[in-house]
Amino acid sequence: MACATYHGPAGADPAKGALMTIRLTLLCAAAPIAREVRFADTPLDERALRQARTAAGSLPTATVRYAAPSQRCRQTAEALGWDSAITEPALRDVGMGRWYGRTPEELATADAAGFTAWLSDPEAAPHGGESVADVCRRVAEWLDALSADAGRVVAVVEQAVARAAVIRALDTPPASFWRIDVPPLSAVSLTGRARRWNLRMGAVVGSGDS
Repeated sequence: MACATYHGPAGADPAKGALMTIRLTLLCAAAPIAREVRFADTPLDERALRQARTAAGSLPTATVRYAAPSQRCRQTAEALGWDSAITEPALRDVGMGRWYGRTPEELATADAAGFTAWLSDPEAAPHGGESVADVCRRVAEWLDALSADAGRVVAVVEQAVARAAVIRALDTPPASFWRIDVPPLSAVSLTGRARRWNLRMGAVVGSGDS
């Protein structure tokens, strides 16, 4: 499904002339337990799914629910008991280009200069995919396009998307991207009004095994 259409400045209610607040919670998808980090869409194992199920009771009610298109985000949404989440392409992970499927350790050896550039320069895209700045712009556009009357929105997203949302809320440079720690199943809470976003960091949810 395409990004939501922008209906003017967020918060503007044409009927009432009042400012309305969007309440947005971004839940980072669960991650496979005890597996190597790889730039790929890795399916969740049973333990990760159990952890995701415990997160369901910690999330706020929502008028609309979104999920990124990756397998891990869809599995997380299903584990939460969502049966009507809208698949949102704008919330997809970083496009890794030629590096898809590789591990950071492999890249540090095979393409050390490119990997260093990607981690240090937000505009660098040595893999032919997306740069960090590209992701930040994409997520900012999605946030600012949310309708003012969206109400309470909850979305299961990639960690990169959560980082980019924090960048937008704080209006901080994309160079801060890698300094934002968003573990799996951590929640980032934002409130938006008139295209201005405030950040409220949520606690890690669903981190226990059951």
